[in-house]
Amino acid sequence: MDGQEYEYNLIDTPGHVDFNYEVAKSLAATEGAILLVDATQGVQAQTIANYRIAKQRQLTLIPVLNKVDLPSADIDAALAQLNDLDSAFTPEQVLQISAKTGQGVPAVLEAIKQRLPAPQGDLHQPLKALVFDSLYDPYQGVIAYVRLIDGQLKSQQALCLMQGQQDFNGKAIGVFAPQMHPQESLSAGDVGYVVTGIKDPRKVRVGDTLTSVATPTQRPLAGYQPAKSMVFAGLYPKNNDYPALKEAVQKLNLNDPSFTYVEERSEALGVGFRCGFLGTFHLQIIRERLHDEYGVDVLTTAPNVTYHVTLTNGQQVIVNNPVQFPAFSLIKEVTEPFMKAEITMPADNLNAVLKLAEQHKGTLIDLANSGDLIVASLKIPLSEIAYHFFSELKSVSHGFASLSTAFMANEVSDLVKVEVDINYAPVDALTFIVHREDAPNMTQQLVANLKTTVPRQLYPTPVQARIEGKVIARVDVPPLRKNAAVNGEQHSTSKKAALLRRQSANKRRASKNTIKLPQSVFNAILSL
Repeated sequence: MDGQEYEYNLIDTPGHVDFNYEVAKSLAATEGAILLVDATQGVQAQTIANYRIAKQRQLTLIPVLNKVDLPSADIDAALAQLNDLDSAFTPEQVLQISAKTGQGVPAVLEAIKQRLPAPQGDLHQPLKALVFDSLYDPYQGVIAYVRLIDGQLKSQQALCLMQGQQDFNGKAIGVFAPQMHPQESLSAGDVGYVVTGIKDPRKVRVGDTLTSVATPTQRPLAGYQPAKSMVFAGLYPKNNDYPALKEAVQKLNLNDPSFTYVEERSEALGVGFRCGFLGTFHLQIIRERLHDEYGVDVLTTAPNVTYHVTLTNGQQVIVNNPVQFPAFSLIKEVTEPFMKAEITMPADNLNAVLKLAEQHKGTLIDLANSGDLIVASLKIPLSEIAYHFFSELKSVSHGFASLSTAFMANEVSDLVKVEVDINYAPVDALTFIVHREDAPNMTQQLVANLKTTVPRQLYPTPVQARIEGKVIARVDVPPLRKNAAVNGEQHSTSKKAALLRRQSANKRRASKNTIKLPQSVFNAILSL
């Protein structure tokens, strides 16, 4: 560049709608951001959502157009969309690059130096640092990622986490280059890590303020707003190894505080956790990380949202677990969360997308143009978009539509609790909440799915769905073998009677046995 050395600390943020919190968390530790747009796709709904988060933080943005080398790139349309998003994003300000070939990448590095402000901070003030991320090392304990606002941080220094009120000696400090590189000290404006030696992951929280024990700062940093869980599901160990699951969940929560967990017990599955997630994709990522990073396989119950129930005696109840949904005779009204969904799409996809939204109880609020794209604003129940809505949206729009969501309000809905019995025994982990008008079709589909997923026994296994004490759908899972008294060879009357008596006795004993349910049984709800 100009013969001087510059140190860049870069954070790559996810683009999926479920990870807005991760984006906000990362932006809080930065001076600016690169707004990256795919030249073949143009401005997406998530581009707009992330742009708004950055503007709320008053960050300087560098617009960059990627994949300009592809034949399908529509550079002029993408430039027009960026200019519609922000009038400051003129074609001259937008950098055009190809990350694949390296075209234009040096200009991005130069723009970071020229356009983004350098970190501000006072070296002579008491130490003040933001913990913006962390991970757990089995030998070194919690390793905190910090961004120094003021002061200096030295190795072996006595430190304090202000929010957690936890004192410790920094075992080692360093910077990322991009691997961990030890240093003797860090100064205001630096980004690095601190080996805390703390073995309890719950004592180090993202958003906390790190300071010196000897000369502490007087005012902690604002930190982060806690993430609001939108979807809840139960996680249970497949092999009944609850301690391993507990340890894995605690360590994973250290690195990803946007998911919450509380212990719960299921009659069918034993001890596990009721966890809160930012969305169903977030749930899928957590499941995969538990398996890949900690070797823990889990059974997952059907996701659900938070319901607010008003009882006939006036009491308000918040329900995150369908099993805790009160009896219908005690309920006065139920409210559920409604979301404002913004769907950005080509005009050709408008009818198909609106039809999909109508099927999911969505109502149109507004239509607006963004260049050659249309932005549809909808009000839709969170329970309707928490499952397959995103994948269905991609299907009907041939991959061209994008989605961003924000909470609107809780509104009254006609909801019922569906309980499932297998072999006449209630399986609480299969309980779910559904709109009353959808209940008949969904329960018929559910028992049909369970007929092929519940393990077969020696005798027919009844599977039934109940609403408000009434059975509204039922199937029998076929037995492993045929009824010998009916389909076997011809027997005398006395032999047939004896055979039937033995079968009846065996059937009564079998009805008391517990059936071990695989994950495919719980996936039957997800496919509705």
